[in-house]
Order: sequence, then C-alpha cells, then structure tokens
Amino acid sequence: MADAYVRLLVAQVRSQTQYRLSFGLDLFFSTVLTSLDLVALWVLFAVNDSLGGFGGAEVLLMAGIAAASFPLADLAVGNVEKLRVYVRSGLFDALLLRPLSTLGQLVAMDFAPRRIGRVLQGTAIYVVALTVAPVQWSVPVVVLVVLAPLAGAVFFGAIFVAGATVAFWWIDSGEISNAFTYGGKDVAAYPMTVFGGLFRRLFAYGLGFAFVSYLPALAMLGRSDPLGTPDWLRWCSPLVSLFVAALAALFWRTGVRHYRSTGS
Repeated sequence: MADAYVRLLVAQVRSQTQYRLSFGLDLFFSTVLTSLDLVALWVLFAVNDSLGGFGGAEVLLMAGIAAASFPLADLAVGNVEKLRVYVRSGLFDALLLRPLSTLGQLVAMDFAPRRIGRVLQGTAIYVVALTVAPVQWSVPVVVLVVLAPLAGAVFFGAIFVAGATVAFWWIDSGEISNAFTYGGKDVAAYPMTVFGGLFRRLFAYGLGFAFVSYLPALAMLGRSDPLGTPDWLRWCSPLVSLFVAALAALFWRTGVRHYRSTGS
C-alpha cells in the first residue's frame, strides 16, 4: 500500500518538474514569500526596541519556529485545501472507490514540490534564530529544539485537515479555513503578549496556537510566561499537537461518513 502512495508522489513530482523554467520560477517565488515575515519583523523593530516585552532575538526565535513549522505542514498536507473542488465536482467519489486512505490519496495526488524551498528557508531562519537568541542550552532544551518545529508542523497539519473537512458540509468554506491556517501562522510568529485579552484567550490558548512557538520559545529561553501560564505547559507542545491531530483525524472520518455523492 505504501508503494501506491510513492507512485502517486513520484507521478506528481515528474509532472510538475517537466517544465523546468516554470517549476524554477514557482520555487523561487514561493520561497521569497517566507522572507516577507522577516521584513515585517524588521520594520517593527526599526521603530521599537521590544515587542510585547521581548527583544528582537527572542521574537526571531518565535518567528523561526513558526517559519520552520508551517512550510513543513504546507508541504505535507497543504493541498488538502483542494477537497472542496473534489467534493463540488464529484471527484471525491473516485477516491472512495480505491483501497487507499482518502486523505492519503488527496495529499499525494496534489503534492507540490515547489514548496520545498519554503521548508529549507524556514529551517535556515530557525537555525539562525537559535544562534542569536539567548537560548539556555540543556539536554531537555536540545530535545525541544528538535521537537518544537515538528510538533508545530503536526499542529498546522491538523488545522489544514480540520479546515478542509468543513467542505463536506459547506463547500465555500475556503476563506474561513484560511483564517485559521495562514492567519494562525501569523499569530504563532509573535509573542502572545501583543494580542488583546479576548483574542488571546480564544485563538492563542483556546485553539492552541500559543503552543506552536510562543511557549516552546519561552522554555528555550528559560523565561516564564509574563501572562502567568504555568511553566510546565511550556514543554507540552508535542502532546498538544498530537491531541489536536487526533481531533482532526476524528473530524475527517466524520466528514467522510457524512459525504454524499453528487451522482456525476
């Protein structure tokens, strides 16, 4: 069964790299987009010495974790956003007829290798952030440094899947989903202290976006959360990500059971 997914991925890579100039331009411009987040941070610190009580290197670490996490999730499962097209056109029926996971097929069939550039650039930003930020190195911190971007990728991947699943009930839900995926990426790149109380409680802590980069960064920096979050929660991003992924998987299965063929 794994061989079938590999064949789908290889077919997608071959088809998208067949026209090298077009693929090269897509890769270049998709990579440049990641740099815009750093430009925004540079503009902010050009007029401020700190942001939400954190210095430039500390905020860069938070942005670096988000920059490494989100592109990895986008590469792996970002194309699940096309589910609404499959549902609207009836193509999802074909996925149900094959003896393979519908989610696995959807991801493999629309795999976009041009996004690899964002993964590499995001990882480079994270590495640079680790070298300039005052990280309090220890064995637990080293483990967290490795796990944090992976946990963030799992978290964002779950948000991608959950957002796309809404299309089983509401086909035109794309913009709502984007608010939680791409909007969540922007939120995760900044200290939670810069956001208002209600937004912070609902979006950062209620939905868990604070666990992507803010709380792991605090653990790496050896700082307590100025908002009063218990210190032990700073280390919980892997567990939270797995929990969110389990909820997304359950939601996906519910959506597939709810799906009704268009008959076309």
